[in-house]
Amino acid sequence: MPDNLRVELGERSYDIKVGDRLLATAGTLIAPLLKNKQAIIVTDETVARFYLHRLTNSLEDANIRYRCAIVKAGEPTKSLEAFGELMETLLEYKPERGTTLIALGGGVVGDITGFAASILLRGVDFIQIPTTLLSQVDSSVGGKTGINSKWGKNLIGSFHQPLMVLADISTLSTLPKRELLAGYAEMLKYGLIRDEAFFTWLEANGRSLIDGNPALRSEAILNSCSAKAEIVAADEKEHGLRALLNFGHTFGHALEAETGYGDKLLHGEAVAIGMIMAMQTSVAMGICPKADLERTLAHYQACGLPHSPKQIQDEWNINALMDHFTRDKKAKDGKLTFILARGIGQAFTTQDVDSGLIRDILAQACSA
Repeated sequence: MPDNLRVELGERSYDIKVGDRLLATAGTLIAPLLKNKQAIIVTDETVARFYLHRLTNSLEDANIRYRCAIVKAGEPTKSLEAFGELMETLLEYKPERGTTLIALGGGVVGDITGFAASILLRGVDFIQIPTTLLSQVDSSVGGKTGINSKWGKNLIGSFHQPLMVLADISTLSTLPKRELLAGYAEMLKYGLIRDEAFFTWLEANGRSLIDGNPALRSEAILNSCSAKAEIVAADEKEHGLRALLNFGHTFGHALEAETGYGDKLLHGEAVAIGMIMAMQTSVAMGICPKADLERTLAHYQACGLPHSPKQIQDEWNINALMDHFTRDKKAKDGKLTFILARGIGQAFTTQDVDSGLIRDILAQACSA
């Protein structure tokens, strides 16, 4: 039986199920939630080769009718143009308001499927079946959906909660190590923002987890999902506490925008680098012990996480990066909001950050 967590959101509450080989029984788990036994699976070309048949077999076993929409893999699929093509495909299938979309894939597939569900026929249900570590510990939980614009990441989107999240840890076996590390960065985030004990646990177990230990992976995914579920239940639409989940993202999104949202810099890699830059800012402001930054860097190096923009490319345009900051969703009254840290497990939000200091941090990080 899978482990189960509950995201408590009143009428929009739902379960997160974590376990091994859940795809084989997905149809049985999903069927009681459907308004009618009609679904459209959205997946990408890579995931489809490995896992689509497992899901469709389980849907057939549960007598659920389905169609499939297969998109290209990668962040460019979150463009307006690609999203428009997906919507036309979904409409071609003549969906009803009782139709449920099923996102089978990583963060990109989850984001676009959730957004499509939120606006298709003015709103239909959807289910998340995340197949990457990043999506299992972060993006599949919480109802954030969206696509990118030339002006920034996830600037077009909505809050739309899934009916259920099914995290099958066996799907992680086909992930390249780079993708695993990108997901691990988001996992590490939970320790850095609120839970030093989890960070300490990851220091002891992170390398074995990355190398494939299934018990450790399951435990860490459950811990991460539990942490996020608690925050989302308290602040569903990011009016306060939930902003902590963006630790590292203000810096990371700027790096992603400047590299064009491609394979050059994965989202989790950008977040990893962004978290270090947020801690460097905190140290420079005198609010975070330098020892905590050094401890975090030591764990990065032990696991192989990127920690500097210089590891991605040699030259960066500091003015362009600063401009990307101005389009950040967390800006308020024209002022940037940063998530900083008083130490490991002690993140907080603030607008009291000098732009000159941010420019200095960027310059130092991009030349180190």
